[in-house]
Amino acid sequence: MTETLSFGWLHDGVSLLLTPALFALLAACAIAIAEAGIACGERFYGLSRLAANRDIGQVQAIARRRLERADLLSRIPPMLGLMATIIPLGPGLAALGQGDPAKLASAVTVAFDATVLGLVAGIGGLVIGKLRRRWYEELLESLEAEELAA
Repeated sequence: MTETLSFGWLHDGVSLLLTPALFALLAACAIAIAEAGIACGERFYGLSRLAANRDIGQVQAIARRRLERADLLSRIPPMLGLMATIIPLGPGLAALGQGDPAKLASAVTVAFDATVLGLVAGIGGLVIGKLRRRWYEELLESLEAEELAA
């Protein structure tokens, strides 16, 4: 009896995190799409502008910021997806114990959808980060080679 009273608040508090986690996952997917667009513009226009400036410090600063964004995008959404996967499974399993498989089915659907959203956004961030890292390394190498040649 005391366990139910002392941990009921914990279950209620954790359940409140599901909606913000799902909204954060949707936002992360939108950010991944926006970052993909920014990366395309960066590849076809932005990098050549940076190369024309020949300022290695500026390139390093911009690269650091953009790579940090991509790194965060590749790490945080999968964690949010896991969180939004686990949260509905507790009530779903409890409903199964009470003979309500429909509630379990609903919880499992939400859980799997959250997992997919987290992975999609994380994969987007990973691909963007890897491409950007290569682009900026090539740009910095060419700028340093030009600087040594001069």
